[in-house]
Amino acid sequence: MRPMIGRLAARLPLLMLLVCLAALARPSYAQEDDGLLPVTEAYKLSADASTLGVLKLHWEIAPDYYLYRGRMKLKPADGVSLGEPTFPDGEKHHDEYLGDVEIYHHAIDASVPYTVAPGATRLRLGVQFQGCHEVDPKICYPPHTEQLDLPLPAAGIATTGGGSLGAALQSLGATHGSTGSDTPLPAGQAFRLEAVPQDRQHLLLRWTMPPGYYLYRDQTRLQLRDGEGLALVPQWPAGTRKDDPHFGNVTVYFNELDLPVTVTGDLGGRTRLALEASFQGCQDGGLCYPMMTRVLDVDLASVAPTTGTPAATAPEAPPAPATQGPLQTSLWLALLLALGGGLVLNLMPCVLPVLSIKAVGLLESGESPARARAHAIAYTAGVLVSFVALGLGILALRSAGHALGWGTQLQQPLLVGVLALVMLAVGLSMSGLVQFGASLGNTGTRLASRGGMAGDFFTGVLAVVVASPCTAPFMGTALAYAFAAPAVSALLVFVVLGLGLALPFLAVGFVPALARRLPRPGRWMETLKQLLAFPMYLTAAWLAWVLANQRGADAVGLLLVAAVFLALTLWWFERSRGRAGLVRAPVLLALLATAVPLYALAQLPAPVRAAQAQAGTVAYSPEKLAQLRAAGTPVFVDMTADWCVTCKANEHTVLDTAAFRALLQRTGAVYMKGDWTDVNPTIAAFLEQYHSPGVPLYVVFPRGGGEGRKLPTVLTSGLVEQALTEAAR
Repeated sequence: MRPMIGRLAARLPLLMLLVCLAALARPSYAQEDDGLLPVTEAYKLSADASTLGVLKLHWEIAPDYYLYRGRMKLKPADGVSLGEPTFPDGEKHHDEYLGDVEIYHHAIDASVPYTVAPGATRLRLGVQFQGCHEVDPKICYPPHTEQLDLPLPAAGIATTGGGSLGAALQSLGATHGSTGSDTPLPAGQAFRLEAVPQDRQHLLLRWTMPPGYYLYRDQTRLQLRDGEGLALVPQWPAGTRKDDPHFGNVTVYFNELDLPVTVTGDLGGRTRLALEASFQGCQDGGLCYPMMTRVLDVDLASVAPTTGTPAATAPEAPPAPATQGPLQTSLWLALLLALGGGLVLNLMPCVLPVLSIKAVGLLESGESPARARAHAIAYTAGVLVSFVALGLGILALRSAGHALGWGTQLQQPLLVGVLALVMLAVGLSMSGLVQFGASLGNTGTRLASRGGMAGDFFTGVLAVVVASPCTAPFMGTALAYAFAAPAVSALLVFVVLGLGLALPFLAVGFVPALARRLPRPGRWMETLKQLLAFPMYLTAAWLAWVLANQRGADAVGLLLVAAVFLALTLWWFERSRGRAGLVRAPVLLALLATAVPLYALAQLPAPVRAAQAQAGTVAYSPEKLAQLRAAGTPVFVDMTADWCVTCKANEHTVLDTAAFRALLQRTGAVYMKGDWTDVNPTIAAFLEQYHSPGVPLYVVFPRGGGEGRKLPTVLTSGLVEQALTEAAR
């Protein structure tokens, strides 16, 4: 009996822990106790695929229950392609864990466009959703997925290749362009498409439709076949807003659509392009066509258009856009501007924290010219290697057809979180709380310790990372050239930009007269080094603020948890210095624990939020801009991001001032703002249109029409006043 009691006593702490965990976990998920409904009864899902190309979903929601809009996901089976689902606007709700969200009560109706593989007869997909019970007991169900297997309409199946519906429509050729009949036209007659090359970098796509037919903007996809290294950037004109029975409130085009398209990348010696256009349209009040695909053979050596229909004739091409292309800048001018831009970048506020580290390193090496040269060379190597890596990454993504801009790596919340922790660790090192040495594997974290080539090299890497939220004068033109130039020329621009950033420290390292002007090392340097730790802490705080704007309060909470584990890692690292390897093992465990909240941070979804702007501003959209320009209103467009330090400096000194608001009122101009803090293809297309490698971008559109005027990246009140005054004439 006693051995049994002893065993129970030994296991008592474990049993108590399991009981506590069970008690804590009990309210997390809905059970069928206390009158709670099973998830399939609380949220009854029904689906209807009888409408060609559109899946309709309907939820019946029981009283006292609600569904999250942001937790609805669709997972198509093989051979099924889903378009963008259309959900109704939900009720605004502040959730204790998810922050500001939208929820649904009572019932929801949603629609999802789809296509299936040729010959398919059934539509298969998974529908995931999550909801809560909002009165006692207040619980939330775990995410629930229902698998749908629905028959497709026998009269015609929407397939990626046109399918039986395409053949059926072709058999209706007796109508031949008649618009007085309700019988739908064959797809080739209802939607004629042609491509007009305006120059080697600009095309015009023109859809021509009979009266009563329209084309969806958001169902149009463009790509190049065998177009490695090239990408297409359309510039959508304002269309007509339509409450569509299939897709909800959408933008459509009636009668004719002229779509300017920019070809980005190095065309080399290409004389022809194979442009593939996939699109979908409808007969107003009648049949909606399945997705159509046309391949256009574009002859770049000729001004004559190529057409998507054999009988089409070539219209007169409109004048090419007046915006100057980046490749009209010569390589030598781009290199000169890159050198100047990199040099001026040293004066921008984003580089200040790393300059603090480098200044300490230079002062510490003051007693030895050879040591000063070693510091300068290692730092320059870190800067140049980082810029080359950045250039190679941009070229690789550009060849894959992705849009990328200067500083867009800070659109990734995981990188923002990691960088904030790096700044915190560096600050703790400069404060003297931890000393990184070679025992960390020479990973380059010896940022402020005396000596060490690896530390200087990593300081150069860090300088490039923190410099990316800033743009300096001269940089814009050079970067725009690099983002569109051939690979070798683009890499040269990035190398010279890095050389400009490193040039002041190279000069101090290799010009003895400059090195002699540095203060002599002494005890005061330790105080200076500790004082310069505070810009590092401020940088970490700023990055946490950026993260809050990207992913909300949950992301900041996870970052703080990671920071606590990082502090634990560094604390144990210092305590175990010089001890046996087994004693230092917890350092690795604490470091792994630091990675867990970072992993969770990377999984957080972007918050569902409508485009909003501050008081006195208008949120950017191409449609709203077109409406204002059509009404004869001058417009000041500001493309910005929370991680862009230059943007924030311009706002503080010029744009968020009473003088600027008075200027807007005096000139009758509208201040339109676009937020590129997160990935936004619409804003990326606007940046591409004006050959801007990133933000900030400021464009002033005049009252009487005409091309927008692009302003410098660093603003002054006088410059903005002159631009708006001229635009208002």
